[in-house]
Amino acid sequence: MAIPGSGLAKGLAVTLRTLTKRTVTAQYPDVQPELPPRTRGVIGLFEENCTVCMLCARECPDWCIYIDSHKETVPPAAPGGRERSRNVLDRFAIDFSLCMYCGICIEVCPFDALFWSPEFEYAETDIHDLTHERDKLREWMWTVPEPPALDPAAEEPKEIAAARKTAEKMAAQREKEKEEGEA
Repeated sequence: MAIPGSGLAKGLAVTLRTLTKRTVTAQYPDVQPELPPRTRGVIGLFEENCTVCMLCARECPDWCIYIDSHKETVPPAAPGGRERSRNVLDRFAIDFSLCMYCGICIEVCPFDALFWSPEFEYAETDIHDLTHERDKLREWMWTVPEPPALDPAAEEPKEIAAARKTAEKMAAQREKEKEEGEA
């Protein structure tokens, strides 16, 4: 049989124990969190690398990337050459109210124009303001950390080793042909 008021005494004992312990909760706006390196926050755009290939917009499962461009004629590089046309980026926008931060757009970009920025404080009061245009996306590129340094003790990639072997064979063959031509 329980003593009347024992539940209240147990509850007060738990309260007193937790009052004497140090708090572990960091109050967010006052204390910034320690983010791990290469944290996924928001997507940044390196506009100079963008060729308007539209791969990011096509592969996006949420269709939250909007790209507009126009063709521009480039004069020939050498006299007598032909003019070329190239795509010029007019609009690049990401609607972060739709984005699910999967990173597919960053992975499929063949020209390294999109990067993860650790910036995560971009809340807006109106949902329509979460569509960020290229100016805002360009600003976040300054917060993208440098990629980790390559391990000097790492093994050489197979592609580079194969290319080096082919180049050495061709050089040896040229030397052999040169020696035969002199003789």
